[in-house]
Amino acid sequence: MSGAPARLDPPEAGEAFGAAEFRAAIGASEAQMADLERFRVLLGEWNERMNLVGPSAMAEFWLRHAFDSAQLLALAPDAKIWADLGAGAGFPGLVLAILLKGVEDAHMHLVESMAKRCRFLQAVVDDLGLPVTVHNARAEDLTLKVHVVTARACAPLNRLLGYARPYLGRDVTALFLKGQDVEVELEEATRYWKFQAELRPSLSSVQGRIVELRRLARV
Repeated sequence: MSGAPARLDPPEAGEAFGAAEFRAAIGASEAQMADLERFRVLLGEWNERMNLVGPSAMAEFWLRHAFDSAQLLALAPDAKIWADLGAGAGFPGLVLAILLKGVEDAHMHLVESMAKRCRFLQAVVDDLGLPVTVHNARAEDLTLKVHVVTARACAPLNRLLGYARPYLGRDVTALFLKGQDVEVELEEATRYWKFQAELRPSLSSVQGRIVELRRLARV
Protein backbone atom coordinates (compact mmCIF):
# COMPACT_ATOMS: atom_id res chain seq x y z
CA MET A 1 0.00 0.00 0.00
CA SER A 2 1.15 3.54 -0.69
CA GLY A 3 -0.70 6.60 0.60
CA ALA A 4 -4.25 6.30 1.88
CA PRO A 5 -5.31 2.99 3.45
CA ALA A 6 -6.87 0.48 1.11
CA ARG A 7 -9.49 -0.23 3.76
CA LEU A 8 -10.30 0.63 7.34
CA ASP A 9 -12.00 -2.06 9.38
CA PRO A 10 -13.12 -1.28 12.95
CA PRO A 11 -11.87 -3.70 15.61
CA GLU A 12 -14.34 -5.91 17.42
CA ALA A 13 -15.19 -4.80 20.95
CA GLY A 14 -12.71 -6.18 23.45
CA GLU A 15 -10.34 -7.76 20.96
CA ALA A 16 -6.59 -7.26 21.19
CA PHE A 17 -5.28 -4.59 18.84
CA GLY A 18 -1.55 -4.32 18.26
CA ALA A 19 0.75 -3.75 15.33
CA ALA A 20 -0.47 -6.83 13.43
CA GLU A 21 -4.10 -5.84 13.83
CA PHE A 22 -3.35 -2.27 12.77
CA ARG A 23 -1.57 -3.47 9.64
CA ALA A 24 -4.41 -5.82 8.75
CA ALA A 25 -7.03 -3.14 9.39
CA ILE A 26 -5.58 -0.54 7.04
CA GLY A 27 -3.41 -2.59 4.70
CA ALA A 28 -0.20 -0.79 5.68
CA SER A 29 3.06 -1.60 3.91
CA GLU A 30 6.13 -3.05 5.62
CA ALA A 31 7.90 0.31 5.27
CA GLN A 32 4.98 2.19 6.83
CA MET A 33 4.87 -0.24 9.74
CA ALA A 34 8.61 0.18 10.29
CA ASP A 35 8.19 3.98 10.39
CA LEU A 36 5.25 3.73 12.77
CA GLU A 37 7.17 1.43 15.08
CA ARG A 38 10.13 3.82 15.06
CA PHE A 39 7.74 6.68 15.89
CA ARG A 40 6.35 4.63 18.77
CA VAL A 41 9.86 4.00 20.13
CA LEU A 42 10.84 7.67 19.84
CA LEU A 43 7.61 8.72 21.55
CA GLY A 44 8.39 6.41 24.45
CA GLU A 45 11.94 7.73 24.79
CA TRP A 46 10.94 11.40 24.67
CA ASN A 47 7.98 10.79 26.96
CA GLU A 48 10.43 9.86 29.72
CA ARG A 49 11.85 13.40 29.54
CA MET A 50 8.70 15.44 28.91
CA ASN A 51 4.96 14.97 29.28
CA LEU A 52 3.86 14.22 25.71
CA VAL A 53 1.20 11.58 26.35
CA GLY A 54 -0.46 10.05 29.39
CA PRO A 55 0.86 6.92 31.15
CA SER A 56 -1.55 4.55 29.37
CA ALA A 57 -0.86 5.92 25.89
CA MET A 58 2.00 3.61 24.99
CA ALA A 59 -0.03 0.48 25.75
CA GLU A 60 -2.87 1.84 23.60
CA PHE A 61 -0.64 3.18 20.82
CA TRP A 62 -1.92 1.09 17.91
CA LEU A 63 -5.65 1.49 18.51
CA ARG A 64 -6.24 4.76 20.36
CA HIS A 65 -3.49 6.71 18.62
CA ALA A 66 -2.27 5.17 15.35
CA PHE A 67 -5.59 3.73 14.15
CA ASP A 68 -7.56 6.70 15.49
CA SER A 69 -5.35 8.98 13.37
CA ALA A 70 -5.17 6.79 10.27
CA GLN A 71 -8.94 6.60 9.84
CA LEU A 72 -8.98 10.22 8.64
CA LEU A 73 -7.31 9.31 5.34
CA ALA A 74 -10.37 7.32 4.30
CA LEU A 75 -12.46 10.50 4.63
CA ALA A 76 -10.14 12.53 2.37
CA PRO A 77 -8.34 10.00 0.15
CA ASP A 78 -7.37 12.55 -2.51
CA ALA A 79 -6.10 15.25 -0.15
CA LYS A 80 -2.37 15.95 -0.42
CA ILE A 81 -1.72 18.98 1.81
CA TRP A 82 -2.77 18.77 5.45
CA ALA A 83 -2.42 20.92 8.57
CA ASP A 84 -2.63 19.46 12.09
CA LEU A 85 -3.39 22.18 14.63
CA GLY A 86 -2.06 21.74 18.15
CA ALA A 87 0.01 18.81 16.89
CA GLY A 88 1.26 17.88 20.37
CA ALA A 89 2.69 14.36 20.34
CA GLY A 90 1.96 13.90 16.64
CA PHE A 91 -1.59 12.57 16.57
CA PRO A 92 -2.99 12.60 14.00
CA GLY A 93 -0.35 14.54 12.05
CA LEU A 94 2.72 12.30 12.27
CA VAL A 95 0.71 9.13 11.65
CA LEU A 96 -0.87 10.69 8.56
CA ALA A 97 2.53 11.93 7.36
CA ILE A 98 3.96 8.41 7.64
CA LEU A 99 1.06 7.00 5.62
CA LEU A 100 1.41 9.78 3.00
CA LYS A 101 5.20 9.42 2.73
CA GLY A 102 6.09 8.72 -0.90
CA VAL A 103 2.82 10.11 -2.29
CA GLU A 104 3.64 12.73 -4.91
CA ASP A 105 3.16 16.32 -3.64
CA ALA A 106 1.92 15.16 -0.23
CA HIS A 107 2.86 17.40 2.70
CA MET A 108 1.87 17.77 6.35
CA HIS A 109 2.06 21.01 8.34
CA LEU A 110 2.35 20.42 12.08
CA VAL A 111 1.34 23.55 14.01
CA GLU A 112 2.33 23.60 17.69
CA SER A 113 2.82 26.58 20.01
CA MET A 114 5.01 24.79 22.61
CA ALA A 115 8.69 24.79 21.63
CA LYS A 116 9.59 21.59 23.49
CA ARG A 117 6.89 19.65 21.65
CA CYS A 118 8.14 21.10 18.38
CA ARG A 119 11.59 19.73 19.18
CA PHE A 120 10.09 16.26 19.56
CA LEU A 121 8.06 16.56 16.36
CA GLN A 122 11.10 17.76 14.40
CA ALA A 123 13.21 14.92 15.77
CA VAL A 124 10.71 12.35 14.48
CA VAL A 125 10.39 14.14 11.13
CA ASP A 126 14.18 14.18 10.69
CA ASP A 127 14.61 10.58 11.82
CA LEU A 128 11.98 9.22 9.42
CA GLY A 129 12.49 11.67 6.54
CA LEU A 130 8.84 12.69 6.52
CA PRO A 131 7.22 15.27 4.18
CA VAL A 132 6.49 17.63 7.07
CA THR A 133 7.02 21.24 8.10
CA VAL A 134 6.91 21.90 11.85
CA HIS A 135 5.62 25.38 12.73
CA ASN A 136 6.36 26.65 16.24
CA ALA A 137 3.46 29.11 16.21
CA ARG A 138 -0.10 29.73 17.30
CA ALA A 139 -2.46 28.23 14.75
CA GLU A 140 -4.46 31.43 14.28
CA ASP A 141 -1.28 33.36 13.41
CA LEU A 142 -0.58 31.30 10.28
CA THR A 143 -2.25 31.19 6.90
CA LEU A 144 -1.43 27.98 5.06
CA LYS A 145 -2.97 26.70 1.84
CA VAL A 146 -4.14 23.18 2.56
CA HIS A 147 -6.73 20.64 1.45
CA VAL A 148 -7.59 19.42 4.96
CA VAL A 149 -7.16 20.91 8.43
CA THR A 150 -7.36 18.55 11.38
CA ALA A 151 -6.94 18.51 15.15
CA ARG A 152 -7.33 16.15 18.09
CA ALA A 153 -7.64 17.09 21.77
CA CYS A 154 -6.75 20.66 20.86
CA ALA A 155 -9.62 22.80 22.20
CA PRO A 156 -13.42 22.94 22.51
CA LEU A 157 -14.98 23.30 19.07
CA ASN A 158 -15.93 26.95 19.46
CA ARG A 159 -12.29 27.92 20.12
CA LEU A 160 -10.94 25.39 17.64
CA LEU A 161 -12.95 26.99 14.84
CA GLY A 162 -11.26 30.29 15.62
CA TYR A 163 -7.87 28.61 15.26
CA ALA A 164 -8.92 26.88 12.03
CA ARG A 165 -10.59 29.85 10.36
CA PRO A 166 -7.45 31.07 8.47
CA TYR A 167 -7.12 27.63 6.83
CA LEU A 168 -10.72 26.96 5.88
CA GLY A 169 -11.03 28.33 2.37
CA ARG A 170 -13.79 27.49 -0.09
CA ASP A 171 -12.57 23.99 -0.97
CA VAL A 172 -10.96 23.07 2.35
CA THR A 173 -12.38 20.43 4.70
CA ALA A 174 -11.93 20.23 8.46
CA LEU A 175 -11.74 16.79 10.09
CA PHE A 176 -11.72 17.08 13.87
CA LEU A 177 -11.41 14.05 16.14
CA LYS A 178 -13.79 14.54 19.05
CA GLY A 179 -15.31 12.67 21.98
CA GLN A 180 -18.81 11.88 23.17
CA ASP A 181 -19.64 15.50 24.11
CA VAL A 182 -19.25 16.73 20.54
CA GLU A 183 -22.96 17.46 20.06
CA VAL A 184 -22.87 19.87 23.00
CA GLU A 185 -19.78 21.51 21.49
CA LEU A 186 -21.49 21.81 18.10
CA GLU A 187 -24.54 23.44 19.65
CA GLU A 188 -22.37 25.95 21.50
CA ALA A 189 -20.36 26.69 18.34
CA THR A 190 -23.51 27.61 16.38
CA ARG A 191 -23.93 30.63 18.65
CA TYR A 192 -20.81 32.16 17.10
CA TRP A 193 -20.22 30.41 13.79
CA LYS A 194 -22.01 29.36 10.62
CA PHE A 195 -20.81 26.14 9.01
CA GLN A 196 -21.81 22.92 7.29
CA ALA A 197 -21.01 19.92 9.47
CA GLU A 198 -21.54 16.19 9.49
CA LEU A 199 -20.86 13.89 12.42
CA ARG A 200 -19.20 10.60 11.58
CA PRO A 201 -18.62 7.69 13.96
CA SER A 202 -15.05 6.95 14.97
CA LEU A 203 -13.76 3.50 14.05
CA SER A 204 -11.39 3.46 17.01
CA SER A 205 -13.84 4.15 19.85
CA VAL A 206 -17.59 3.84 20.31
CA GLN A 207 -17.51 7.17 22.19
CA GLY A 208 -15.53 8.96 19.49
CA ARG A 209 -16.85 11.14 16.69
CA ILE A 210 -15.32 12.88 13.70
CA VAL A 211 -16.60 16.33 12.79
CA GLU A 212 -16.41 16.87 9.04
CA LEU A 213 -16.88 20.61 8.54
CA ARG A 214 -16.83 23.13 5.67
CA ARG A 215 -17.78 26.72 4.83
CA LEU A 216 -16.95 28.41 8.10
CA ALA A 217 -18.01 32.00 8.75
CA ARG A 218 -18.80 34.20 11.72
CA VAL A 219 -22.45 34.60 12.69
